[in-house]
Parts: sequence; C-alpha cells; structure tokens
Amino acid sequence: MNFLAHPLLPGNMLKSMLPGTPDQSAALPGGEALASVLDPFGFGRAAVSYWRDSVERSVLYLDVMRERGNQYLEHMEQTKPNVLGFDTEVLVDGRTLPHPTNYELLRVLPPSHIEIDPDKRPFVVVDPRAGHGPGIGGFKPDSELGVALRAGHPCYFIGFLPFPEPGQTVEDVVEAEIAFLRHVIALHPKTAEKPMVVGNCQAGWQIMMAAALEPDVFGPILIAGAPLSYWAGEHGKAPMRYTGGMTGGSWITALTSDIGNGLFDGAWLVQNFERLNPANTYWKKQYHLYDNIDTESERYLEFERWWGGHVVLGGNEIQYIVDNLFVGNRLSTAQLVTRDGRRIDLRNVRSPVVVFCSRGDDITPPPQALGWIRDLYEGEEDIIANEQTIVYCQHDTTGHLGIFVSGSVSRKEHTEFTANMDYIDVMPPGLYETTVSHASERDDAELLERDYLLEFTARNFEELDRDVMHKPEDDRRFATVARISEINLGFYRLYVQPWIQATMTPEAARWIRRMHPIRLGYKLLSDRNPLTVPLPVMADMVRRHRQEVGQDNMFKAIETMRSDQIVASLNALRDLRDSTTERMFMDIYGQPLLQAAVGLHGDAHVHRRRPGAEPEHRRFIENRQNELRNKIAQGGSHEAVMRSVIYVLGGATATDERNFKRLRASRSELEPTSTLSEFKRLVRDQFFILKLDRDRALSCLPELLKGQSDQEIDGHIEHLEHVLAASGELSEHVAERFAQIKALFDQARPPKAAQPAESTPVTASSAEAAASNVASKPKSRTASRRKPPRKR
Repeated sequence: MNFLAHPLLPGNMLKSMLPGTPDQSAALPGGEALASVLDPFGFGRAAVSYWRDSVERSVLYLDVMRERGNQYLEHMEQTKPNVLGFDTEVLVDGRTLPHPTNYELLRVLPPSHIEIDPDKRPFVVVDPRAGHGPGIGGFKPDSELGVALRAGHPCYFIGFLPFPEPGQTVEDVVEAEIAFLRHVIALHPKTAEKPMVVGNCQAGWQIMMAAALEPDVFGPILIAGAPLSYWAGEHGKAPMRYTGGMTGGSWITALTSDIGNGLFDGAWLVQNFERLNPANTYWKKQYHLYDNIDTESERYLEFERWWGGHVVLGGNEIQYIVDNLFVGNRLSTAQLVTRDGRRIDLRNVRSPVVVFCSRGDDITPPPQALGWIRDLYEGEEDIIANEQTIVYCQHDTTGHLGIFVSGSVSRKEHTEFTANMDYIDVMPPGLYETTVSHASERDDAELLERDYLLEFTARNFEELDRDVMHKPEDDRRFATVARISEINLGFYRLYVQPWIQATMTPEAARWIRRMHPIRLGYKLLSDRNPLTVPLPVMADMVRRHRQEVGQDNMFKAIETMRSDQIVASLNALRDLRDSTTERMFMDIYGQPLLQAAVGLHGDAHVHRRRPGAEPEHRRFIENRQNELRNKIAQGGSHEAVMRSVIYVLGGATATDERNFKRLRASRSELEPTSTLSEFKRLVRDQFFILKLDRDRALSCLPELLKGQSDQEIDGHIEHLEHVLAASGELSEHVAERFAQIKALFDQARPPKAAQPAESTPVTASSAEAAASNVASKPKSRTASRRKPPRKR
C-alpha cells in the first residue's frame, strides 16, 4: 500500500508540502508559463500532486487505525459491551436463572419520534455469539430492530456478556432464551399473538432448538443466515464445511479450549471467517478506507467496533457445537437429546418458519440454510402432515453480514417480513418460496400500498432440491469425518489433554488471548504504542490543509488498477486453495477402505437417515383426520367463505399479502370478537378439510350456507370477489374455480315462492361443469375490481 512507501515525515517538512503552503513557482512572474515549458504534458505536476495526496492519505489512514485501536481497548474494558444503536434496559439477567448463563433480556427503548403500540405482537431479536459481541441486529436505524420499531412493535433484544458463566452449556442458553420469551409474553397479557423471534446466524439454530422443546412460547420465527444442515453444500463453494475433515475432527477445538484454561477465544472463529476472503481481509477493506479516507472513516470505525469486539465461549459450549452440529450434523436429523431425556426434533416446531439466506453468502450458503428441510421431511406432503409452514427467501447477491446488517436489505426484505408476519402466521401448512418485487417492476403498481410486494409460491421437493443439491455420496464422506473425529478426540483426551490441563494456568491463558494476532493488530496501533504519539498532530495538520487528487490523475488511475490486480491475485490464490482443499477432502474421505475402516462402506443411509415418525405421532395424525372428517359438514357461512377462498386461491400459481389484508379486514367485519389465533385455526381447519376430501368439502358448501337469504349470499359472493380482486385480474384456472364456487353458493339460495317445479340439485361435479361454461365467456377486467362488501 502507498502509505507504507512513505516514512513519517517531520511536521515542518510535511507542512511545506501541503497545498496551503504558497507555491513558489506559481508566485514567481511567469512561473506557470515556465512550468508548462519544463513539463508540457503535466506528468511532473501530476506526480507531485499524487505524491502529496498519497502522503496525506497515509497519515490519515494511520490515524484512523490509531482511533480503531483506542476504540477497541475502550470497548473491551466495558462490563457489558454492545454496538446497539438504541437505548435499552435490562429486564432479566441470565446469571440469576436456576442454570446461570451470560445472556440477558433487554427492552429496546424507542426513539422519541416513534410511538409503540403495546398491544401489537412483540418482536424479539437474538444475536449470534460466534466470536463477536452483541448488537448487530440493531446496529443501524435501518436494521431488524429499527424496522420493527417503526412498525410500532414492542421490541426486545437477547444479548450476552463477554465471558460465560462457570459450567455454562448450550442447553442452559436454550433454556434461558425460553425463560426470556415467557417473560416477554407476561409483559403483554392483552396480546393474543406470541412474539415474533428473529435468530441471526448462530442464534438461528439456538432458537430452533428452543422452539422444538417449547413450541408454545413462539410466534413466527425468522432465521437469517443460520446454518442448520452442515453437510449440505455445492461443489466449488462453501469451503468452510471441509474444515472439520481437514483438521482431523474436533480434537483441535478441545486443544484450543484447553490452552485457554477451559475458555475458547472467539478471535479464532473470527480468524476463520477472515480467511474465507483474504482479498477483502488483507487488502480490499483496508484499501477502500485508504482510497476514501475523507469519507469512509466514520463508517469503518463503526463497523470495526463490532467486528473487533471479540467474546469468549465456554470450552464445553464450543465442543458441543462442533461435535453435534458442525461435524456431527445431529440437529437436522433429530439425534440430539437433552440431559433430562427430551429429543430435540425440529418437526415439533409449531410456528411458521421463515428462512432467509443469500446466494452470495459463503459462510451459510442456501444449501446449509435449507438442507434441514430435506433432512427431516420426506416431501411437501410430510410437511403438511406435521402442520408445518416453512417459507424461504433467497437474496441474489448480499454476503453473510449483509443479511442482517445491510440497510438496503432491511428496508426491503426485513420490512416486508415484519409487515406480513400476521399473514405468514395464518398461511396454510406447506413449503413456500417468497419473493420481494418493487412496485416499478409490476403492471399492477396502482394496487400496492407500499414500495414492495411480498409474494408466495408453493414449492415441492423437486424444486427445493435445485437449491439444496443433495448428494448421498457426500453424506458418506462427512459421516466418515464424524467417525474419525470421535476417534481422534478420544485419543486426544486420553493421551494429551491431561498434560495440557495440568500445566495451563489462568494467567497463561489470558496472556495467550492477549497475544492473538487479531487482538494485537488492534492494540499495536493505539495510543498505548509510543510511536503513535505524532499521529494525531500530523493528521490534524493534514485535515486543515487537505487537498484531494482527482480521479483523472494518471498516477491515481494506475494505483486503482494496481489495487484491482492485487485483489484478482488474492482471489485466484483463494480459489486455488479452496479447490485444492475440496479435492483433497473428496479424495481422502471418499476412499472405500477408509469408509470401511470406520464401519460405513456399503451403508446406504449412513449418518443422515431421516428420523421417521413416532407411533404416537401417527396416531395423532389419524385422530386429527377423523376429527376433520366430522367437521366437513359443520359450521356456517364463515367456514364456507374461508373454504371457498382457500379452494380458489389453491388454483393460483402464487398469492401475495393483498389477499390476506382483504381477509383480515373482512375478519374484523364478520367476526369482530375473533382473535388472530382463532382466525388461524379457521384457516388451517378448512385447508386440511379440503386436503382430506375435496369433493365432499365442496359439496357441503350449500349445507353450510343453509338458511341464508339471497341478500346474504350475494354479500358473501361480493366479499369473495373483493378478496380475490386484490391481486388483480384472475387467471383462467382461478376464474373457473371461482365460477364453480358461485354455482355452489347459488344452490344454497332459498326456493322462489312462485317456482313452478323443483329445481335440479347442483353437485360439486355439475357446478364444475357450469363453471367451465362461465369461464369460457369473455372476462371483463373491471369484474375483478368490484366495490368492497357492504357492512352487514
């Protein structure tokens, strides 16, 4: 980098080069003319301008590094460091729970210009504890918390302290999060809906574990960039999944914890993340600051306050995580059992789950974020049988941190998720993919209430497999890694661990943490280094006399090209390293002899066998089906209308939030005293009834409407038209279904007083035939935009 080529210059010499100093050549008579004669093409003047600018940028860059070091030391000396951009108050300290943890529940205090509705659904953000400190979920005004606050939701944050409690385990943390959610529910007794919970990265699988153990305390769950299926991945991408195999398993984790005297330094995890993209770590990020030193310093320091806020994990915590999740992949196959004998089965989660991932994420790529669905369920019918609603959304380009840090992502995806959580909460069971489109991209922009629209499309496992890219032969390789990891860990604990634990002291462990290369990088460029004493004085002088060189300077252009070449070279080395690592992994762990040595060769399912269904769960499904069969002919107009909406929209390729908003408005009109949970139960019951026996469910519609007057039936049809028109003009298939429904509603009309003969009853099949005739007639575009239903 250019600043390395320039030594620190004395103040008087630096001052003489600053643009504020009079230019002697320009002051002399004819100086400019003489300069033109001596330097006709301007190369010399461009070189001097560039040299001066590069020296100034070097001084300012080093001063920002000094401020970064001071900021790091100040941050690490705090008792409860975090980078939240909002004021908070502690509600529950995890250290006071029966099983103490270093987690705590915070209430987020809204800014003065934002008004909160305490009766709205509470919003809880859980931050990842993967080497960095807490606060990334509320880092900026345009963040997950910022979006929820602007929507009027009461917001809470689950963070953590830098050091774990003695003996703290992953199960203790999960139980603490459950206790925090119970406390949030108790704070909002008038709110019928359970809290919406957002789990970022590592916190995502923690939240899913908690929801599997205590599903009743969770509302909709959003897991952003959370890896739940660690063996999944696409060849040529996701190099982190090979790390366990290339180190021989989790014994290296135990060694690192023993060197820390039972504590695992999170800086090692941060170092793993940084090695994924050496071009960005060692050059691009730093050069971007150097190149834009006049505008980027504040943003850079703000991010570094979080990135450099390293925390410590308990040795038994990280060992549990690596053995059971990263190497063993036991969470997504329901193989984890708590200390009190409860099996952690993600199929027990009753809340809708929204999976947000990105194709540009090299830490949690889509296969690792979505593979757990394929690990647990046989197909989309299995998801429906478990009454589960799973929605996934894939961003095209953003990186891992951008999923929960980027302001553009928060303003788009997170805003739509927050605004439509009630809709997601009542969606029928199944697998859906959601997309967010901008109003400018749509022909029906006049029908949209906001700048973006959230659309949902039902998916099957064949479509899901295009993103998961499951390969059984890779499963056998990773299962081999898991077996070898157990063997190596056993040898380490038998022969090496006793010696290290006997010689390591708390003082030595603290010294090793302080000497970590990443930590030293912050400390060496701080005010504690006497060599940095001149920097603030020189930087202040530069700022007072600063003159930037233009982009048209040929030497600045050469610098930019050279930077691009360095980035390309580092990326090429990274790609070579990753491809070599992948090839070595595949070759070593794909050997039949090695697989046979650990007892896996020839096993068709190896370690990834689906958990299967328990007998009591099968009996529950059978009893539930019998219960629904008895409900097919029970109910009234509410059940008939909801059954009709679900049937008609079931013929659409996609649905969106507008239909739900019309339904929600009509719910308050038809059933003013009903709650969202009751509405959700109505939707799900009618969905399952249609799924169980569609023909009988439709033929019973006239029976459900029995006793209704012509005016009431007309009102129901107008209501259906109003709901369906929310998404614009009906497709041909949807129009046919709607015509079938209207024919069935007409059958329920009371007989005319002067009717000469008894009319022929309309069955579901005859209604479908009539619907075909109706649908074959030309449709009017205005027919889908009728006025709202009358107040009844």
